[in-house]
Order: sequence, then C-alpha cells, then structure tokens
Amino acid sequence: MTAPLDRAEFEAIEVTRGDFVRVRLNRPEVRNAIDQRMVDELHAVCAEVERDPRVVVISGSPPAVGADGRERKGVFASGADIRQLRERRRDDALAGINSGIFERINALPMPVIAALDGYCLGGGAELAYAADLRIGTPDVRIGNPEPGLGILAAAGASWRLKELIGEARALEILLAGRVVDGETALAWGLITRLVPSAELEAAAAEMAAAICAQDPLAIKLTKEVFRAPREAHPLADRLAQATLFESPAKFERMSAFLERKSTR
Repeated sequence: MTAPLDRAEFEAIEVTRGDFVRVRLNRPEVRNAIDQRMVDELHAVCAEVERDPRVVVISGSPPAVGADGRERKGVFASGADIRQLRERRRDDALAGINSGIFERINALPMPVIAALDGYCLGGGAELAYAADLRIGTPDVRIGNPEPGLGILAAAGASWRLKELIGEARALEILLAGRVVDGETALAWGLITRLVPSAELEAAAAEMAAAICAQDPLAIKLTKEVFRAPREAHPLADRLAQATLFESPAKFERMSAFLERKSTR
C-alpha cells in the first residue's frame, strides 16, 4: 500500500511513497511548467531518496475531464515557466537552476523512470532525458524549442540527447526545432516502451516493480558502473563485483536459485 504525503507539504508536485516513490508534476493549469517552486520541491524529494534509496517514477498530469466537460489530454511538462524564465539574467544562468536539479535526479542512487504523455518540451524534455528509463504514449510530443525563444537547451539536452539518440537526430531537435511523437521516440530509442495513455501509470509501476524485485545493492552498483566514464572500466566493474561477491544477498539469492532448480 502507498500513502500520499500531506498535501500541505508540496504544491507543485504530488508524492506517494511505497515500494517506490511516485512523483507527479502538479501544475496542470500551466501544463506543468517547471517553476522555482517545483524545482525546490524536487530537491526535497531528492534529499529524501538520497537518505532512503528507492526507485523513483516521475509522471505528469493524466488525461482528465475538465469542469467544462471537455476531455483534456495528459501532459508531462510543457517546459520551464516562461514568466519566470523571462526575468532571469546572467547570474541565474550561471547558477544552473534547472540543470542542477536534473543532474541531482540523474545521480540518484536508484533508477528513475519518466512516464511521458502529451507535451514534453524544453525543460520538461530535459527532465525526461535525466531519467534512467523513459516510457511514453502515442500522444507524447518531445522537443527542445529553446532557440525559438532566444535561449538554448542548457539543462542537459545539449549533451544528454546525443548520448541517447545520436548526434544527427539530436541536432535536428536542438537546431531545427523538431518535435517527435511517441512512435518516432520509440524508433529512435528515446523511449523504451509505448503504451496507451490509460495504461501509462500501470506500465511505469510495472517497470518499477521489476526493478524493486532485484537486489537493491546490485541495482545501485549497476547504475554507478553504467554511469562511470569509459576510462574507469574495467576497474569500476571489478570493484563493484568484489563488493557484491561479499554481500549476504548474493549468497541468499544464489542459494534460493539453486534450491528452486533442484526441485524442478
């Protein structure tokens, strides 16, 4: 069972704790535009998960019927809050407000899953790129239109995106303003799974549960080794494996596997 945090604790996000931590961006009136409040609240969640490592699932607003009776599509995040962004100056850029939180999310000890639907643009896309795994819907629209606003995608897209989909495709998004749909994102490897909007939350929870079923220390060290620079290998792999070879979980899990095999 999961228990929502006190609503008074957060305003721009909703957080639910359980076997994994679910973070829902919650500014639907502005299509979940990322403002300073949301950044601060995401930092608070990161601090908690750093103290008590768990898998994190980040999602946006699900499809809903508005007060006017019209159906509204889901949305991950339409980008940074332009009203705040317009007022930022040189010192704000140097402070790395958004890049700092996205880097912290990327560095969390356990995997982060981004569940993407609807608009996933600008800072919203960069938040998705910072996750370890991404799943999406056919309605997702991913892109970085920052140059059209006189700025660049400086919160990770300029280097994470080419690592994810290659230089040529990344440049088409970053320079030509291409916005890709779910089918294209899947074909390019930007997301790993495509599901209907109504199934997105369940698919993200299923992925999180699959990770949670593994040994936590093995998952944590696998993520560390995977993120290590090329020159750190193979030493990083050997050191991590040496730690795991001495862990109680290794003996318990391997003994259980052998016992199951012997009874077949």
